[in-house]
Formats: sequence, C-alpha cells, structure tokens
Amino acid sequence: MGLKIRLARAGAKKRPYYHIVVADSRSPRDGRFIEKIGSYNPMLPAEHAERVRLQDERVTHWIGQGAVATDRVAKFLGKAGLAPMPVFPEQPKKSAPKKKAQERAAAAAAAAG
Repeated sequence: MGLKIRLARAGAKKRPYYHIVVADSRSPRDGRFIEKIGSYNPMLPAEHAERVRLQDERVTHWIGQGAVATDRVAKFLGKAGLAPMPVFPEQPKKSAPKKKAQERAAAAAAAAG
C-alpha cells in the first residue's frame, strides 16, 4: 500500500479549502483517508499564519512510515522545515521575447546609449 500525503478539497464553490491528509495512493482525491494532519486555506494572504497549518509530530511520523508527499504538500513541508525543500526544474518563459526581438532591443539600447 503506497501512502501519500496530499490535499483533499473541501469548502464551497469558488471558496476552496483543503485538508492535508494521509491516504492510500489508490483512493480518490476527496475520498477515504487515514488521518488528517493539517489544512491549507488559499483564500488567506501568503504571509498569514493560518494559511497552512500542520501537525508537525504526525507529519514526521507518517514520513517515517514511508508516506510520500505530493509536489504542493512537499513545498509546504519544506517551508515548515519538516522535509527538505523540493527542487523544481526551471519553467520556460514563453512570454519572453524571442531571439530576434532581443537582438533588436539590444541594438536599440546600444544606439540610444
């Protein structure tokens, strides 16, 4: 049985609220879980203390039992210092100007300055 530490959606329509739960990896997102170990309220500002709440001792217990955190939860655990911060590959910048546009901008800057 593969254990996951993941988010389970709760809350009303357009008012999301998530429980951080330990669940079997085969169970549905909002379905059966083993234990609720925290909560996440994305409606609160990022610096608010109640945005992410975790039960530290239960998180370390389940990680010791072999539970694997999902990407979002791993980020929460990394910020809380309960697990190493995950490394995410750098995302491409699709909106950045392409090569020719960058060359023209460099040429215009050199001509102006």
